[in-house]
Amino acid sequence: MAVFGLMFSKLAVLVIAPDPLPFSKDTSPDIKEFMKIIGIFYYPVLYYPLLVCSTLQHKAGYVFGTLLSFSHFGVLVWQKFDCPKTPEIYKFYALLASLPQMACLAYLCVQFPLLFVKGPKTDEDLDSSYYTDYVKSLLKKKSSATADKPTLLERILEVPKSYIYTPEKVFRFPLKLAVSAFVTSVAIYHTALLLVVLVIPTLHIVRAGIDENIAFLLLGFGIVLSDDRMEVVNIVIFYTWLLEVCYLCAMTLSCLVSIVMLMRSMVLHRSNLRGLYKGDIYNIYNSQKTIRPSKPGVVCWMGLAGYQAAIVCLGMAIQTVVYFICFLFLVFLIIIPVFYGRNLMVFEIAGKAWPAWVTLILVTVLQHVTAKFAFIKKDAGTRDLNNRCSLFLLTYLLFLVNIVVGLVVAIWRMVITALYNIIHLGRIDISLLHRTAESFDPAYRYYTHFLKVEVSQTHPVMKAFCGLLLDIMIEGGRLGQKIRDAEAGAQENRPSKESRSRRVRARWQLLYTLVNNPSLLGSRKHFQTMQAAESVLNGTPSRSSKKGSRKEADQPAAEPEQAAEAPTSQEKTD
Repeated sequence: MAVFGLMFSKLAVLVIAPDPLPFSKDTSPDIKEFMKIIGIFYYPVLYYPLLVCSTLQHKAGYVFGTLLSFSHFGVLVWQKFDCPKTPEIYKFYALLASLPQMACLAYLCVQFPLLFVKGPKTDEDLDSSYYTDYVKSLLKKKSSATADKPTLLERILEVPKSYIYTPEKVFRFPLKLAVSAFVTSVAIYHTALLLVVLVIPTLHIVRAGIDENIAFLLLGFGIVLSDDRMEVVNIVIFYTWLLEVCYLCAMTLSCLVSIVMLMRSMVLHRSNLRGLYKGDIYNIYNSQKTIRPSKPGVVCWMGLAGYQAAIVCLGMAIQTVVYFICFLFLVFLIIIPVFYGRNLMVFEIAGKAWPAWVTLILVTVLQHVTAKFAFIKKDAGTRDLNNRCSLFLLTYLLFLVNIVVGLVVAIWRMVITALYNIIHLGRIDISLLHRTAESFDPAYRYYTHFLKVEVSQTHPVMKAFCGLLLDIMIEGGRLGQKIRDAEAGAQENRPSKESRSRRVRARWQLLYTLVNNPSLLGSRKHFQTMQAAESVLNGTPSRSSKKGSRKEADQPAAEPEQAAEAPTSQEKTD
């Protein structure tokens, strides 16, 4: 996560840097774009040894990683203290943009020595107790006590809680999603910094250059703020300051919305993964899907973190512009006119149209009141229409008024849809299109393909089972001897005919389950020939093969002794 955040910080600085590569100075404008492309591949290669040192699981790797991280951190700090000001878009932009890099490198400088002291980790992946704890939580008996109906306050508090991500011991995010969340937070910081330094210094320069000549400029456009020139200057400076305040408020609101949406996405990621772990396909996909890797899925899995970071950056820029326009409307058309008591254009327009607004409100209230008290009757616990003649007559009389109400509703619908899509533009875990058109939303499509690959490879129950198998293989001798002793004792004490029949039936049922398991179909020897001879859709055996399996399932009743031994080798093969 630290290395990915480090690379994204380098990319954010690389885009607008006058010299894309550190070893090239005074880069020619003709080759600057080519140097940026080279830099995109140079920095991943530069920081790749940091990843290698952590994955070696050896003390020598931790020592080398400590040296590398301290070297990178020392060089970066020395550069920024030696040259804190740079001739870029803002004199302190390079220093501020390097803060995430310093934080990531400082974390690595602390982490590698700790890993060296602790030694190589033994609680890794399949050996981790997380997967067995996850299975235990699934098998744990749930309380049968019914909860009381939540109060109004609890339901209100449930809404903000659903947007706050709280870690759980029995659930761990896959590494790819953790990297994506961290890179997204770094992207929010860099985008906010860039939005500030591109606009605020310019506004400061404009405000510092306002003098008495501004009165003549406004007079040329027919705008007379005051007869006193100094008062005009003060008014323009005040309005410019209001522009700065509105922009900073818009940018701050955009950052807060992005952070809240990120936490909400993490909550939804957890819900989606748990649902797919349990086989709830329709919660994510609009049709039946097979959870297995695919070519588009692998591509989307590789690029998810990059897609998320890019979409968040673009979403923040658009949100800032929209929020800025809204704040301008609020301040210059409502707050300032009310405060000074002049230029009340919005209120004057609304005042002239008050009969129309009152009519629309009264008609809407009338329809709701009559629908509740006059046109709905309750009879024996059920509801039905009442006074149908009056209902038809009122519908006819209010037809033209409802057209105008529909026009207001249509405008309000456009506003709500635009605001909703702008707020959720930085999220890829939900689609901005209708449920039936989700496949046309590329970001959501990338996310769903990513989930297919992630769930098929990191299912906690599957990994717990694989970990148990590895434990059996590692403990080999002692455990194998116990198993052989148990089998020898079973051979001495022959079971009765009834218990042997139950064992035969159970083994054939197990064999039938394994044969018809779509997840195991691709790993069988006859899969290629079967796929060429018959059409196999989504790893599902054809009906003929199922019928054959059913016929085989009925065979053991005739020869129980042979059938008791036959599935054993087949089980090992599957």
